Amino acid sequence: MAEARRASGAGDDGSWARTRARLRREFGETVYRNWIRPLTLERVENGAAVVVASTPFRRDRVAAQFGERLRAAWMAESGGAVREVEVRAPAEGGVPAPGEAAEPARAGAAAPGADPAGPAQGEEPESRYTFENFVVGAPNELAFRAARRVADRAAGPAFDDGALSFNPLFLHGSHGLGKTHLMRAIAWEIRRRAPERRVIYLSAESFMNQFTGALRGKGMAPFKARFRSADVLMVDDIHFLGGKSSTQEEFLHTFNDLMDRGRRVAVASVKPPADLDGLEDSLRSRLGAGLTADIHPTTYELRLDILRARAGRLEIPVPAPVLEFLAHKIASNVRDLEGALTSVVAHATLAGRDISTGMVREALRDMLRAHDRRATVDEIQRRIADHYRIRLSDMLSARRSRAVARPRQVAMYLARELTPHSLPDLGRRFGGRDHTTVLYAVRKIDDLRAADPRFADEVDMLRRMLEA
Repeated sequence: MAEARRASGAGDDGSWARTRARLRREFGETVYRNWIRPLTLERVENGAAVVVASTPFRRDRVAAQFGERLRAAWMAESGGAVREVEVRAPAEGGVPAPGEAAEPARAGAAAPGADPAGPAQGEEPESRYTFENFVVGAPNELAFRAARRVADRAAGPAFDDGALSFNPLFLHGSHGLGKTHLMRAIAWEIRRRAPERRVIYLSAESFMNQFTGALRGKGMAPFKARFRSADVLMVDDIHFLGGKSSTQEEFLHTFNDLMDRGRRVAVASVKPPADLDGLEDSLRSRLGAGLTADIHPTTYELRLDILRARAGRLEIPVPAPVLEFLAHKIASNVRDLEGALTSVVAHATLAGRDISTGMVREALRDMLRAHDRRATVDEIQRRIADHYRIRLSDMLSARRSRAVARPRQVAMYLARELTPHSLPDLGRRFGGRDHTTVLYAVRKIDDLRAADPRFADEVDMLRRMLEA
């Protein structure tokens, strides 16, 4: 079957060994011996690594306490080839028995059960990922309000099939911006307020694993009954289904059955429905028929608010200048931001040192170096062309139509802001133009930003995307 997963190779083993050596130096021999050394590498696929802990308890502890630093170290040692890390217990995979967790623990977070309407046996319900713990700002406000509305309606005193004007809810945004937090918050809120409602929350990969397991075991009837009896079905990382035609077909049947009966569906992805590669048109159309809410890259103000909220729950104080320093330096995503704060506190606690900006520079040296990279002109041209859906060659062409000229001006403006190149050099890199053309573009975009707040927000979003 084309949906089989690729095993890790020798290169992956090498970066894993270097990652463990780095964590050994960072955490010391005791922590390494108790928590890191017992982990084994299962596979690396499409930028995601899976490691196995010896017990569910060890899995949860490693994911919660060391997961963010594990991911950051591995990303550095693999040259960015590994971007996500999952920690599993040995028995995970395939079709779970009733009451057992079907989801892996994502690095830096405890593992949710496949059915948050009731926590898995032996596990505490996951209360960290609530609406109250989600820091709201301009980049995520729409997504937050939409997720809250879904939870309020589904957890209401009467499950009103017609009470919600949008269904499904489709959350999308880059990795680490809060999609999974909001999905878990929906499940948590419904479970808390209406425990009789059947809520199923899982990843698209878990859905596929359970589907293929049901096919092999001739257990399709229980599989269909389980998913189609849900009051609320929530599927994370729906982009995983790209190119997996048989799983897509079954998911579409499940989706249509739930929608026809007025049940709620919420999904999350790194891209909006129209940009999901490898999805059948019928499924892409159905996913985009409700509300699509984008979570934009964070602003400095939102990052600082997130750090303040997180620091307020810590046992040791973190000085305000340190939080401001981290908010400036770690601009990629919320996961990296919170991981950086966790690493700082861990270093201070283990080494018995006061937290200061100097201490942070030393403790996070490799992470800060990775985040200090500059965008290149080629990258700016490519990303802006993708955003405005024009060809990359148009950036260098003589075309002057508004559909091409404005994106080209935006690219010139951002290249001037984010790279050290001179105006003449930038002119040459944009199709051999004169430096006065670049200067005109910069001034034009400045004027448009001043006159149109919406356009200014769009340019700021593109800048944050490139800086991340």
